[in-house]
Amino acid sequence: MQFQDYINAGKIAAQVRENVRKKNHVGSTLFEICESIEKEIIQKGGKCAFPVNTSINEVAAHYTAEPNDQKVIKETDLVKIDLGVQINGYIADTAVSMCYDAKFDFLIQAAEAALRNAISIIKDGTKSSDVGKVIENTVKEMGCIPIANLSGHSLERYTIHAGKSVPNIWSIGSFTFSPSEAYACEPFVTTKDGLGFVREGIIKNIFSLATRKRTKDAEADKLADYIWEKFNMLPFALRWLVQEWDEKNARILLEKLIKNKVVRSYPVLIEANGQRVAQAEHTFIPKENGITITTL
Repeated sequence: MQFQDYINAGKIAAQVRENVRKKNHVGSTLFEICESIEKEIIQKGGKCAFPVNTSINEVAAHYTAEPNDQKVIKETDLVKIDLGVQINGYIADTAVSMCYDAKFDFLIQAAEAALRNAISIIKDGTKSSDVGKVIENTVKEMGCIPIANLSGHSLERYTIHAGKSVPNIWSIGSFTFSPSEAYACEPFVTTKDGLGFVREGIIKNIFSLATRKRTKDAEADKLADYIWEKFNMLPFALRWLVQEWDEKNARILLEKLIKNKVVRSYPVLIEANGQRVAQAEHTFIPKENGITITTL
């Protein structure tokens, strides 16, 4: 494990997240928000580990701006901005929720308290089920519901979801945290009127390479090679392709790659009862007597 690369990526991610937190995004388009955050990551010496997620209200995760996306943040919106930084493939994953309508502040407070409390008990050897229990109890004590089928995750080089899930509820299956791995903890919280689960939506605008197998289309293969060269197996957005391909052609080629299972697409995830969702997230590496939070 390249500990220093994790630390350096986390430092950039934390700085960018806190700059995001300070801004009033009302009136900004999702395109402007995503592009400016991604530009800042690059200016600070990092690379984007995945497209910036700007998921609004009942959309819990996996929405990024389309090319020239004109959706605008309104004063009543609860927006989750999830960003990732990678250095040499080693990833920092962090998120912040913002709301300009005070009546939904309690959701953000619950997500942040759950993250804080979960992180406070983690060290080398802690069971993941105990972390899920702390998150669930914290969220419920604050009058909210955790999203049961969203979780944090282990991280590996060029791999965001590396096989281990950090649960947001108490669960029977468990693993123990190890100092040889990095993890992201990310409580998702909804109102007491929510179902506490997410469902897949129709929109799919985040993608990643699934395999390097060839198709019988030279132009599609050229795009697959470009994706591998630029992003490895990490997620990407259509916005990132339109510098080299015009948008219409990029969409056609992407569909061919998806059809041939060379590229996978990720649907947006929506709270099943249409309730608002808040999120908080840090990346960390366990130690014998605690953790190193790379994104603090």
